[in-house]
Amino acid sequence: MTQYQPLHDLVSRSQKIGGDQSLVVFGGGNTSSKGEINDYLGRLRKVLWVKGSGADMQYAVDRDYPGLYLEELLALQGFDEMSDEMMVDYVTRALVDPTSRRPSIETLLHAFLPAKHIDHVHSDAICALTNHPQGEHAVREALGDRFAYVDWLRPGFELSKIVGGLGEYEGVILAHHGLVVWDEDTDKCYDKTIVAVKKADTYLDSLNKRPVANFQHNDLPVEELKELLLTLRGKIGKKQVLRIDNRLSEIAAREDLPQILSAGVASADHMMRIRPKSASVTIGDVETGIDKYRADHQAYFEENKHLITPGYTSHGDDPKVVLVPGVGAVTAASTLKEAAMLADIATHTHGVAARVRDVFGEGSSVPSSEIFGFDYWPLELFKLKSRPAPARFEGNIFIVTGAGSGIGRGIALGLGKLGAHITLADIDAKGLETVEAEFKSSGFNPPLLVLGDQSKESDVKETVTQTIRHFGGVDGAIINAGIGVSDQLEDLDVDKWRKGLDINLTSAFMMTKEMMTVLRKQKMGGSLVYVASKNAFAPGAGFGGYSATKAGMLQLMRIAAIEGGKIGIRANAVNPDAVFDNSKLWEGGVREQRAAAHGVKPEELEDFYASRNLLNARVRSADVASSVAFLLSDESSRTTGSVIAVDGGVAAAFPR
Repeated sequence: MTQYQPLHDLVSRSQKIGGDQSLVVFGGGNTSSKGEINDYLGRLRKVLWVKGSGADMQYAVDRDYPGLYLEELLALQGFDEMSDEMMVDYVTRALVDPTSRRPSIETLLHAFLPAKHIDHVHSDAICALTNHPQGEHAVREALGDRFAYVDWLRPGFELSKIVGGLGEYEGVILAHHGLVVWDEDTDKCYDKTIVAVKKADTYLDSLNKRPVANFQHNDLPVEELKELLLTLRGKIGKKQVLRIDNRLSEIAAREDLPQILSAGVASADHMMRIRPKSASVTIGDVETGIDKYRADHQAYFEENKHLITPGYTSHGDDPKVVLVPGVGAVTAASTLKEAAMLADIATHTHGVAARVRDVFGEGSSVPSSEIFGFDYWPLELFKLKSRPAPARFEGNIFIVTGAGSGIGRGIALGLGKLGAHITLADIDAKGLETVEAEFKSSGFNPPLLVLGDQSKESDVKETVTQTIRHFGGVDGAIINAGIGVSDQLEDLDVDKWRKGLDINLTSAFMMTKEMMTVLRKQKMGGSLVYVASKNAFAPGAGFGGYSATKAGMLQLMRIAAIEGGKIGIRANAVNPDAVFDNSKLWEGGVREQRAAAHGVKPEELEDFYASRNLLNARVRSADVASSVAFLLSDESSRTTGSVIAVDGGVAAAFPR
C-alpha cells in the first residue's frame, strides 16, 4: 500500500457518488480521506485530502483533492469563533502544495471528524426528509436515533465544530443541506451513504399521499414553441441560449406549482447555479411571469442588501430556470452544456419540493436572510468568479449559410472560436460533417447542422425554425450560400442565369425575410451580414451572371438596413475577392474560365489575383471571418448599410 492509497480510494469513491445525480449535482457535496505522507523534509505527517472548491466528483482526479496538514487544521479546534476570512486564511496556510486548488469550504468539518473517510452528499431523499416543519421528527422515524440532526446553519467554522463533536453517531443530517457519514473503510463509508438514502426513500414512499397520476407529455406544436422561445428570450433580453427540458413537464402542470416554486432550492448549494427560486410563465403570457419574478427578486435584494458589504450589486433579476405548463422547464445559460446542467439541477431541486408536498403536505425553506447570506456569500461566489472570462460571442446564436466549404466554413469556424453558437446550413452533407468535426476537435460549442437547399423557401424557413428550437432564439445570419456563374452574356444559358439568381440572390431575400420576421418577434434587434463580392462594384467580363447577383445582394442589404433599422436590425455586407481556401466556387470549370479571361494558367490564378491588389496579398476565408465578426459585434453597433471590402485593395472596387 502506497502513502497515497487513501487519496486513490477517495477519488474512486467520489466518482461513484458523483455519478449519481440524486446524491450530488455538478460540483456539489464534498468527500475526504486521511492518511500519512512524508513532507518536503522527509518527516512523516498526517494529511487530509478533501475535495477542491467547485470540483465535480463525477470526473474527479487526484489533483481535484488538495492535501492539507491535519495537525494544523486540528489546532483550530481551540478557537471559540472564527470569521470566514480567517478560516480561509488558516486553511490555505495548511496546504501541502500551496499551488493546489482551493480546498472545500467545509474542509474543517472533515478535519474535525475523527474518521478516516468522510462523505457529504446533498441527497434528494435526505433533503425531502428535512425541508418541511416536521423535519427532525421525520429523520428520527426514517433513520433512527443513531443519526444526529442539525438545523440549517451556513457552512463555516461554527457548523464544523458542531459536526466535529458528533463523531459518536453513525452520521449527521443537516437540514436543507444533506447527509454526512464516515468510516475507517472506504467501501463501508460509501455503503453507509447508500443505505441511509435508501431508508429515507422507503420512508417517504410509505407516506406518499399523492395518487399515481397517468400524466402524458405532449410536445407543443413547432410554431407555438418557436413563438414561446422568441418571446421569452426577448423578454429576458440577454444573448443566451434557451433549452427546453420536458422532465419537469408533470411538475409544471401541477396546480400547486406556485407553492412548489416558493419552497426554493432543495439544497443551498443549488442556488449558486439556478438562483434561489425559479420563475413560471404560461404559453400565452410570458410577460406577467417574468415581471413578477423580477419584482420579487428586487424586493428580496432590497430587503436583505444591508447584510452584505456595501458596493455589492445584485446578481441580476432574471431567472435561470422558467417552468412552463405544457412544456416543462426552459433553462437560460451562456452555452447549451450549461443550460443542460441547470435543467439537471432544477429537475432534482423541484422534484424534492414536489415530493415534500406529496408526503408532508407543506414544505418550508430557510429564512430569506439566510438564503441571501448564502446567495451572496463570498466563499461560494469564489466558485463562479474563478471561471474564465466570457468569450466575445458568448450566448450569441448565428446562422451561416453555405457553411460546408470556403468562406462559409471560415466564417463559421471564426465565430465558433469566439464562443458563438452556430447553425451550419448547406446542401452538402459531407461538407457539413467535415466542418462539424473541426468544431469538435477545436473544442467549440457544438453546432447545429441543417441540410437543405437555401434556394427553397421551405428549407430557409426550416433552417431558422430549427435554429430557434435548438438554441432558443437567434441573433443574426451570415448569408453566404452561392455559386459561380461564368460565361459571356451572349453565351450565358438562361437556366444557368436563373439558377445563379435563385441560389445567390433569391435565397438571400428569403433568409432576409424570415430573419426579419423572427427578430421582430424576439425584440432584441439583430445583425444580418451579406457575403457579396468585389464583383458587385468591379465586375469582370465573362462573369456577369455572378456579378449581377452580388450587386443585387448589396441592394437587398441596403433595403434591409432601411426597413430593419427602426427595430434594431442592422444589415451590412462584406466584399471578398479571390478566396480560394477550401472553396467550391472555383469548381465546374470556373477556375479555368477565369484563368483564360485573365490570360494565366489555372494553377496561377490565385497568385494573379494577389498580384493585382494593392497589398499583393492572398485573401483568406479567415480574413473575411474577422470582418464578419466585427459587423456582428457590438463594436459596430452604430454601423448599418455599410460594405467592407476584403479584397487586398482593388481600387476599382472601392465602395462609393
